[in-house]
Amino acid sequence: MAALTTRIIKETQRLLEDPVPGISAMPDESNARYFHVLVTGPHDSPFEGGVFKLELFLPEDYPMKAPKVRFLTKIFHPNIDSLGRICLDILKEKWSPALQIRTVLLSIQALLSAPNPDDPLVNDVAELWKDNEARALQLAREWTLKHAMGC
Repeated sequence: MAALTTRIIKETQRLLEDPVPGISAMPDESNARYFHVLVTGPHDSPFEGGVFKLELFLPEDYPMKAPKVRFLTKIFHPNIDSLGRICLDILKEKWSPALQIRTVLLSIQALLSAPNPDDPLVNDVAELWKDNEARALQLAREWTLKHAMGC
């Protein structure tokens, strides 16, 4: 494994010393490129009260390539599939080396506040979100209660 870059060390220190509200990102003891992430469901969202586990991995060519991030906690969301993969432009074609781990985590937190059914990863969830938003929000709350409480 390649040595950690100064940038990764600085970003990790900042995450630990100045954490993002509602987000915890701890580097793994055996691999400092792998982070255990907890994201608290945003206030006034169907995910409020939930704590979602994610994993974040920095590839060897970070920051030239985006981090790999996925949800480990099940979630009912049009942009997050059953394997935890996330449909978020900055994790794909809109990635820029100017972005940081904390930017990615803030964007994921924002995605929980504002799901985007017009750019879905899960078509049936997106269709429900568009056709019957009240039911979609109810299911998102139910999944949050079932899967994201008491982490």
